[in-house]
Amino acid sequence: MKLKNFIYKFVAVLLALFAWQAAAHFTNLPILLPSPIEVIEGFFSVQEGQMFYLAVITTFSNIIRGFLWGFFAGAIFAVLAGRFRIIRELLWPYMITIKSVPVASFIIIALLWIPTDDLSIFISFLMVFPIVYNNILEGYKSIDPKKLEVAKVFNLPFYKQFVYIFLPEMKPFIISACSTSFGLAWKSGVAAEFIALPLNSIGESLYYSKIYFESVDLFAWTLVLIVISFVFEKLMVGAIKLAYMGVEKL
Repeated sequence: MKLKNFIYKFVAVLLALFAWQAAAHFTNLPILLPSPIEVIEGFFSVQEGQMFYLAVITTFSNIIRGFLWGFFAGAIFAVLAGRFRIIRELLWPYMITIKSVPVASFIIIALLWIPTDDLSIFISFLMVFPIVYNNILEGYKSIDPKKLEVAKVFNLPFYKQFVYIFLPEMKPFIISACSTSFGLAWKSGVAAEFIALPLNSIGESLYYSKIYFESVDLFAWTLVLIVISFVFEKLMVGAIKLAYMGVEKL
């Protein structure tokens, strides 16, 4: 089944590349739509620049910090909201506001108070927090009450309830929260850099590629973002599954 799914995805990617190549050929305007071959060549050529690795490290470190802060804050407040209704009610207007207001508005408003170098950290945090909060809160609510009653009967401490009841029951919700929120954190963090233009960042490189009409570099940097996001998301989900395997062996 896994091999079959891989083949389907591989064929879908090939068809997408073929459609892209055909569109680039008929358009015949590389400044508007470079071909896949030109973009792949640009992908390797931008890596030869002196600032490439500095830009990647700067952007990645900022976004991963915002993601981790948002994930742990969202998880903690979700557990608290599941246990205490007052916290859930107090957080409700903030969750609605964050989900409703466009990311661009948050970026522009945050620029009034936050230094440009730290803006992507804050925006990533802001996008991750409600997703993790809502997912883990739903997972908390879905826990079988009978298991909690048995835990109370045997006077099981809360940390043991958390390890042996809450974590296993919330596993799919935690993995879903990680997978969804990291992609959004990555996109919103780079968008914040594109507007704020912190030095030595991917957002800055994208901006200058745009204003100088370097379309190949623009597409190449976008490909860099896709590759980093895809690889790290898979690594992160895999690490969570390994951590769960360790917990299950306890």
